[in-house]
Amino acid sequence: MAGRWIEEWDPEDDTFWRNTGERIARRNLLYSVLSEHIGFSIWTLWSVMVLFMGPEYGVDPAGKFFLIGTATLVGAVVRVPYTFAVARFGGRNWTVFSALLLLLPTGAAYAVMEPGTSYSTFLLVAALTGVGGGNFASSMTNINSFFPLRKKGWALGLNAGGGNIGVPVVQLVGLLVIGVAGAGHPRILLGLYLPLILVAAGCAALRMDNLAPVRNDAGAAKAAARDPHTWIMAFLYVGTFGSFIGYSFAFGLVLQTQFGRTPLQAASLTFVGPLLGSLIRPVGGMLADRYGGARITLWNFAAMAGATSVVVYASMTESLPVFLAGFTALFVLTGLGNGSTYKMIPAIFQAKALAQGMTGEAAAAYGRRLSGASMGLIGAVGALGGLGINLAFRQSFQSAGTGTAAFGCFLAFYAACFAVTWAVYLRRPADVPAKPQLTYAEV
Repeated sequence: MAGRWIEEWDPEDDTFWRNTGERIARRNLLYSVLSEHIGFSIWTLWSVMVLFMGPEYGVDPAGKFFLIGTATLVGAVVRVPYTFAVARFGGRNWTVFSALLLLLPTGAAYAVMEPGTSYSTFLLVAALTGVGGGNFASSMTNINSFFPLRKKGWALGLNAGGGNIGVPVVQLVGLLVIGVAGAGHPRILLGLYLPLILVAAGCAALRMDNLAPVRNDAGAAKAAARDPHTWIMAFLYVGTFGSFIGYSFAFGLVLQTQFGRTPLQAASLTFVGPLLGSLIRPVGGMLADRYGGARITLWNFAAMAGATSVVVYASMTESLPVFLAGFTALFVLTGLGNGSTYKMIPAIFQAKALAQGMTGEAAAAYGRRLSGASMGLIGAVGALGGLGINLAFRQSFQSAGTGTAAFGCFLAFYAACFAVTWAVYLRRPADVPAKPQLTYAEV
């Protein structure tokens, strides 16, 4: 897969960007979004498959939460190697391969999705869908290299938002299948996605490019792993993306388990929150470009805590309308926070380069080098938040029959994220001048 290789790439050069770079970058962004979109749909496939699994499947709610938690875990783990695969094989080449790899979990689910299949088989097939979660890491790393810093918030937000929409789309298609054919025909949904995977891979092969200047850099990976900002941002990303993907997996099952919704009723409500959260993600990136990612992230966590308080109240009073309102607000806020936190990553490392005396392209190259290496780690840890959410729900429902205790834990976590964002990126110590050498308020 030699593919098409671009030998020179300097997006920070305004002349190069206007004459050549922007057109190529936007084209790669478009087809990256398509492939990542399908990847997200396959990763979250079991959030829909569990709605098809009636009593005849013999799987209780705790078992269903564990199925979707398994898919979340594998998707988080594979993000690390997927990040470095872009530099090893090329962004275009890896996009083609990773898209074709989605045929494996989709075909396997098509083969086993029927009553009588053992739970261990379902668990194995759910684990296979985790490869779809890796597509996000490779896609974001690839697109991060194409755009200049001033455009990264918008570009990364649009790339991730378009990919995230794969979650509500597969849930909406599942709703249509249940509504038209009934809950006994999950293979219709799976059959629809098999040709779409081939379309995504074909478009990537024909229209995307590899960047030769992007090379695997073991030193960058080690530096990113040693840098405390990588792990601080990973913690914050647990709060934003971990919440988004965890709630996306669990929402329909919570509606069925706690509020007694039928599969059709649950599916008719499940897709709305992830859709809004996906659409708003580019807005979070644009707001971060304009006002600073740290500021947007700080107040976003405050709002998430407020929305979670509403959900806790609704869960305790068993008010479905209030629960839906609070949960929908949570989805929107996770989308905004996803956009603002990912804007922060390249800006943080470029700010460090400037503080070390670098200027111009040298600082930009340093920022691209370390931010690209750190994104895989941050994305992987962030996705593990989705596993934590599903395990928390599983324990809460096993112990008390409701999700109230889990939501209480989430509320405390968002408060911690607010405190960390303020303390690390916005608080200015008293002995620092008004214009310190290094400040993260603008990142």
